[in-house]
Amino acid sequence: MTAQRVMITGAGSGLGREMALRWAKEGAQLALSDVNDAGLAETLSMVKAAGGSGFTRRCDVRDYSQLSALAEACEAQLGGIDVIINNAGVASGGFFTQLSLDDWDWQLSINLMGVVKGCKAFLPMLLKSRGKIINIASMAALMQGPAMSNYNVAKAGVVALSESLLIELKPMGVDVHVVCPSFFQTNLLDSFRGPTPAMKGEVAKLLAGSPISAEDIANYVYEQVANGEFMILPHEQGRMAWQLKRQQPEALYKEMTTMTEKMLSKATSQ
Repeated sequence: MTAQRVMITGAGSGLGREMALRWAKEGAQLALSDVNDAGLAETLSMVKAAGGSGFTRRCDVRDYSQLSALAEACEAQLGGIDVIINNAGVASGGFFTQLSLDDWDWQLSINLMGVVKGCKAFLPMLLKSRGKIINIASMAALMQGPAMSNYNVAKAGVVALSESLLIELKPMGVDVHVVCPSFFQTNLLDSFRGPTPAMKGEVAKLLAGSPISAEDIANYVYEQVANGEFMILPHEQGRMAWQLKRQQPEALYKEMTTMTEKMLSKATSQ
């Protein structure tokens, strides 16, 4: 079996790194990109130790010219690409009344448009290889929790994009998958941006309390992609919540409203 050629954005740490290591165990040739040069170098070293190979390239997913250059490098060094994993992302939080338009622009430019541009830059090669697109969204795309509207919208856009590409690209031989993890143990807070410091602390508690790691998610994603699953929900609680929303959406909205009231009450009492 020929080793897969895989491009991963945000590969310098967290889930991106674990995805790289999971594919490396299968002998994949990896194109690793991030804005964190030191993290990329460390990931590549770990990839080689795990049985993979590849190269690194600094890439800011907001800049289409950098993604196009990465695609050209994949063509030159790997002879094409079989799988792209649009993983690069940033965290943010804050109530809609607090978020500035700059906060919205920053969030959408990375978490949504970075995925759009990644798909666009690599599609010609994927059409040749009849490859796969794996977009990393979030349960926030499906559940829309309070105090994270710009993040919710960006990730919901990734799901809608993935659904659109699923039906458009299937006849052309390209498979599409979207991953919606809940909170998990990661360094996502390194990129956190929001109007209140307290919000970062609350998110930190949720991340630290998660029973599932980035490695667990990477393993689950690899298995589900191999099984041909489109919507990949790694957390059992996430799968249950998604089922509840589809069956009783109003019940979930009431629960989220109650959560908002508690958050607002806590904020005003501090």
